[in-house]
Amino acid sequence: MKFRFGTILFTLLILGTQACNTDRKTDKTLAMNAEKETDSPIQKNTKRPLSKEFKEYWYAGDAEITSYELEQARYGELRKGSSVLIYVTEPFLPELQVKADRPSTTNVPVLKLNKTKKYLTGIYPYSIMSSTFYPVHDNQHALKSSLSVQEWCGHVYAQLNNREKFEFTSHSYFEGEADEKLTFEKAHLENELWNRIRIHPEGLPQGDISIVPSLEYFRVQHRPVQPYAAKASLSSENGINTYMVEYTETNRKLSIQFESNFPYQILGWEEEFQSGYGPKAKTFTSKGTKLKTLKTPYWRQNGNEFIGLRDSLAL
Repeated sequence: MKFRFGTILFTLLILGTQACNTDRKTDKTLAMNAEKETDSPIQKNTKRPLSKEFKEYWYAGDAEITSYELEQARYGELRKGSSVLIYVTEPFLPELQVKADRPSTTNVPVLKLNKTKKYLTGIYPYSIMSSTFYPVHDNQHALKSSLSVQEWCGHVYAQLNNREKFEFTSHSYFEGEADEKLTFEKAHLENELWNRIRIHPEGLPQGDISIVPSLEYFRVQHRPVQPYAAKASLSSENGINTYMVEYTETNRKLSIQFESNFPYQILGWEEEFQSGYGPKAKTFTSKGTKLKTLKTPYWRQNGNEFIGLRDSLAL
């Protein structure tokens, strides 16, 4: 009888972590204790154990939302805009590569990052969103990363799936990029770096590495989707860590600044690359600078009475 009761209680605990589902109510205490060790066949590497502070912060029944002032280079000019990073833990189905709706021993617990950018290019707006699902046990590459871009010319979608190899698919309104599908050998992913920083920054790759640039980079620069050679480094000064990736083949640099102590919040970033076409192309530095952070279960706050919370994020 005790075993049966324990099984029922465990099932209720797992259901308590379901985010982005307004039909279910999440109890904070239940969510904090919902982490479950799994033996999914896709998990082949040694799992890093989760610390008490990690569980208390990331399994508290809410998400971490941080807003940033954005300066984004596009079409040979710097644009003012805003960016938001939304981190939340959730269970993930490794075979279907979607969020799990119910508890299962095959689910993989992930830290998901939804990253948005919004800025104007003259009369028309750009809206960019990427989603990356990285295992909280830090034992393999991101299971999935996707990108969508909307602007008045049209919209595009790209997706990278972690299977036997990396599988890439994209759809675009451009004739030369209308429908693409390819596979390539696994390498580090720029998109997953932002998740890895929040989990175990000491384990970030350093030195000469092979890395797949962000899906956003491929979209705006129209370069072949593949790993590129780079040099990576991690430094620390006055309580702030800086992780830098310098691409040797594309003359592009990315640096991410984050707190040196847990929960390793992202303080900002700089991205140096060429923008513009032909002789008008110049090297610009795009920047994101932290404004505000809010921890809240946003999926339960979609009523008009919650609009004021956007002021808490300076949005």
